[in-house]
Amino acid sequence: MKVAVSRLGFGGAPIGNLYREVSDEVAFGAVEAAWQSGVRYFDTAPHYGLGLSERRLGVALAGRPRDEYVISTKVGRLLEPFDGEGLDDEGFAVPRHFRRIRDYSADGVKRSIESSLERLGTDRVEIVYIHDPDDHWASAFGEAYPALEDLRSQGVVGAIGVGMNQWEMPERFVRETDIDVVMLAGRYTLLEQPSLVSFLPACVDRGVSVVACGVFNSGLLSKPVVAADAKYDYEEAPAALVARARDIASVCERHGVTLPEVAIQFALGHPAVVSVVVGARTAEQMTANAAYFSASIPEDLWNELKALNLIDPEVPTP
Repeated sequence: MKVAVSRLGFGGAPIGNLYREVSDEVAFGAVEAAWQSGVRYFDTAPHYGLGLSERRLGVALAGRPRDEYVISTKVGRLLEPFDGEGLDDEGFAVPRHFRRIRDYSADGVKRSIESSLERLGTDRVEIVYIHDPDDHWASAFGEAYPALEDLRSQGVVGAIGVGMNQWEMPERFVRETDIDVVMLAGRYTLLEQPSLVSFLPACVDRGVSVVACGVFNSGLLSKPVVAADAKYDYEEAPAALVARARDIASVCERHGVTLPEVAIQFALGHPAVVSVVVGARTAEQMTANAAYFSASIPEDLWNELKALNLIDPEVPTP
């Protein structure tokens, strides 16, 4: 990928009031903590808080040297003014002043990017992902991708990719287009590696970079002690996965490290993975993430996890 990103990236969904409200001051503090931790890659999307994440990220980064950091945002959900009452019904604690319109057309892509640039207060974004086109392959492949390819050729966009919670459709994009990067959410983590067999090798073969996110599997791997009510893919985790996470946590403890420290570093062992993006809503969360990322993980831990079949034996480790 021509765009260079920091190995640890900042995920902007929480500062878009994901699940609960956070003040501007606290949100700006999270971005500041990321910057102080050496993060120079910041990811956001119109979907996150109906544009709130983009607006806050733009304000928080204003005044920073623009050539020193990378922003990625996404297309596929246009925001349309709306007079709805109450709060957003897609997980963000924000008023329903807008509604999302799924649009993967060439015109929709261009309109989405223009609106994102305005909210971010910048004249460019380095990476644009086609966001969650699970049920929209035809328009995403036939319209959104060519539109982004045209913008890339003009230098308006530095790199283009797809961001999804699955690996199968991204693999089609890798094999059938000239995308630069895939943001893979949750399908290559310490808990599960289904993308290891064909998707990640395809990325290596095609020279496509992978940005790993969802590395805590929605919370299941985010704490040293795994809670019985932990989340997996945004829902209550199945008992079998809770048990597996606890087995992994026990191995981590035996080697003097914690589950989140190992989880945040795991994906970077694969040669296709260039960055791990982790969300944070507060400075304290971001500082903790940075500490997890910097922890020293003994090689013997990876060997034991493989020996116990708690991770795929073919996994390349950091």
